[in-house]
Amino acid sequence: MTIWNLGSINIDHFYRLPHLPRPGETLAAESYSVGLGGKGANQSVAAARAGARVRHIGGVGPEDWALERLRGYGVDCAHVERCKVATGHAIINVDRAGENAIVLFAGANRGFGLEGVAAALKEAVPGDTLLLQNETAHQTEAAQMARAKGMRVVYSAAPFEVEAVRAVLPHITLLALNAVEAEQLSAALGTGLDRLLVPQILVTRGSEGAEWNDLAGGERLMQPSFPVQAVDTTGAGDTFAGYFAAGRDSGLPPGEALRLAAAAAALKVTRAGTAEAIPSRAEVDAFLAERAR
Repeated sequence: MTIWNLGSINIDHFYRLPHLPRPGETLAAESYSVGLGGKGANQSVAAARAGARVRHIGGVGPEDWALERLRGYGVDCAHVERCKVATGHAIINVDRAGENAIVLFAGANRGFGLEGVAAALKEAVPGDTLLLQNETAHQTEAAQMARAKGMRVVYSAAPFEVEAVRAVLPHITLLALNAVEAEQLSAALGTGLDRLLVPQILVTRGSEGAEWNDLAGGERLMQPSFPVQAVDTTGAGDTFAGYFAAGRDSGLPPGEALRLAAAAAALKVTRAGTAEAIPSRAEVDAFLAERAR
């Protein structure tokens, strides 16, 4: 099968800091680097490195290297549109403990047309997967098209915006959130997650692990995190989502897909960076084999 990702493509600017800035504080960065990022690009890279066939849908500005990097990870970029606005970018501050604070500029992620999305999804088949995040245009329309074709639709509710979740919720099969986003959604809707009209929910809880709920079938699975020394948590959730989607796409049952995704996310946080720090399937398999001894 194929994973289609209507996803953001960003240029990430990283600043390593002694601590995250407080209001009104000016800090000197200890180092600076630039790389490929965006929740969409990260998830595409993660799914491709996990072994899935991935086709990305989205938009970029004039920067050729962003697409070259994606293609280098095995992601098909034939449906990425060239836009007249700048490629999206992120300013990422990372402290010595690996925690981060991020500022986003959408740019081309909101600048491409619905026609290109529709043309891409015409090539999808029932059983394929569509990944979505709240960083691009046309996510609700894409979810509707995908469900009409019998595709699995996975939505990462980040950056969190309750109205975006409301709009896409009727058309998705799996809602993915982190613990903070889960609390925000419950508070905004005035109801527990178990009352949502969505078949499945995945909540990642950082060092506490992850929880998958099949609301339709009543099954609940918990996956503990793997203890590691964190260097940079940026992109860990995207790594988890991409690997989980790839695992399910390949036919793994939910429990095995959760374990695979947790291992990939654990390896990711031991490395600085975003897309370039996402581990390969061989590395993840070796990580799991070592812990099975």
